[in-house]
Amino acid sequence: MAAVESVAKPTMECETQHFLMAQRQLDEIALEMGLDPELHERLRYPKRSLIVTIPVRMDDGTVHSYTGYRVQHDVTLGPAKGGVRYHPDVNLGEVSGLAMLMTWKCALMGLPYGGAKGGIRCQPWKLSAGELERLTRRYTSEIINLLGPDKDIPAPDMYTNEQTMAWIMDTYSINVGHTVPSVVTGKPVSIGGSYGRQEATGRGVAFCVRRAVAQVGMEKPTPTVVVQGFGNVGAVTARLLHDAGYKVVGVSDVHGGVYNPSGLDIPRLQAYLSEMGKVGGFPHADQVTNAELLQLKCDVLVPAALANQIHEGNVGTLNCRIVVEGANGPTSPEADLQLHEAGVFVVPDILANAGGVTVSYFEWVQGLMHLFWSEDEVNDRLEQIMGRACDQVFEMSARTRLRPRMSALRIGIARLAEAKRLRGLYP
Repeated sequence: MAAVESVAKPTMECETQHFLMAQRQLDEIALEMGLDPELHERLRYPKRSLIVTIPVRMDDGTVHSYTGYRVQHDVTLGPAKGGVRYHPDVNLGEVSGLAMLMTWKCALMGLPYGGAKGGIRCQPWKLSAGELERLTRRYTSEIINLLGPDKDIPAPDMYTNEQTMAWIMDTYSINVGHTVPSVVTGKPVSIGGSYGRQEATGRGVAFCVRRAVAQVGMEKPTPTVVVQGFGNVGAVTARLLHDAGYKVVGVSDVHGGVYNPSGLDIPRLQAYLSEMGKVGGFPHADQVTNAELLQLKCDVLVPAALANQIHEGNVGTLNCRIVVEGANGPTSPEADLQLHEAGVFVVPDILANAGGVTVSYFEWVQGLMHLFWSEDEVNDRLEQIMGRACDQVFEMSARTRLRPRMSALRIGIARLAEAKRLRGLYP
């Protein structure tokens, strides 16, 4: 009898805490939904990973080498889609885990994309504008074989913005010999960007807050909100909710936070942040740490900062009825289960912060058609797609008693699994 050959598993360089957390979520829902073991195995690992060295000429004339990454988790439903982040904690595991979450997010929202993510391990706040430009252009040239409007479409993420996307688009266009606006999204409107893209993620989070408040039957006329993270996503969310009549009682940035139980004046706080560079010290508010901010009594908590902010060590101190995840992976699997058992309604990241990739899809389509929409059209279409996804997730959660996160994953993974089954395995 012939010996059974052992099957080699993919290399495990990506198996950091962040990646393993994303993989555990997949494993849990795959078991619950009875996912075909072969499809499950194919979804557990990225399709393609690239690590590059990026030499950059610094302002002082020296050359410094940085490490960059681009990971494509899956491209069954269409080209890869995902942001590029600049941060000293960027590594292959983080990027791989985020690419996996992007796959589920795009499938959940019904977008014709697979998930990708990229990044450079650096301290962008220590780099000049010229150094950032040279870093971005060299990174683009190193990963250019992966990029293209029908292959892989980057977008802004942590510490990158529309200027970063403009540099990527220009570098790619110069290399192919003609302008290709749809190779990136989140770029300036003047070079083919979409109205509404910059606020899209925060707008989607604010929309999910309103839908979650209605879902749990909260009857308070002015629900209270705490927002951790006052960057692009958190600040837009806070302002839109403030304008809608919600009472935003606490916000924070990387330096710390402020709290006023009577409500913060968000427009004044944004003006203060622009002048002072941080929310700390804002008048008529108490100073709190980021850890203390998560413990504040409120109706809705919006973690819109970094990953793994709500975990086994602090989940018992939360004092809210609803959590709406503006950040990617802010809640550990253990904490998510504890929140569910405690009756806290959690709107998961792959639903709550999907406004950004949804309007990125709109931008991509507009660029391919060379036909552009007004901001009202963009916002109306965003609300329509976000509303449909919310309805599907909330209905499945109520019907099956699954946690909302598991319901969202089940919907997205079922769509992707069906597409993989129909396409088959080549050769």
